[in-house]
Amino acid sequence: YQQKRDFFQEQMKSTPLQPLASEGSYFQLYDYSEISDLSDLDFAKYLTTEVGVAVIPVSAFYSSGRDEKVVRFCFAKKEETLASAGKLLRQIN
Repeated sequence: YQQKRDFFQEQMKSTPLQPLASEGSYFQLYDYSEISDLSDLDFAKYLTTEVGVAVIPVSAFYSSGRDEKVVRFCFAKKEETLASAGKLLRQIN
């Protein structure tokens, strides 16, 4: 999965999303605060329905619902899927 993570991170370099340190899982966290004021739940819905890339809002993991403008991507996917996600995400503003 290191290779998949590296591949995914390479795909994400030209997107407006900022990577956060995440190690030891099949997920990568990205900050979107520079491009949107939406809550992470609403931003996740936007990415899923309008852009075509499913993500998980990190606030779902906090009992308080704390929102830090961070979403979680799963990179345990085929490289074609990761490349397609990167292409779609490079088009968002």
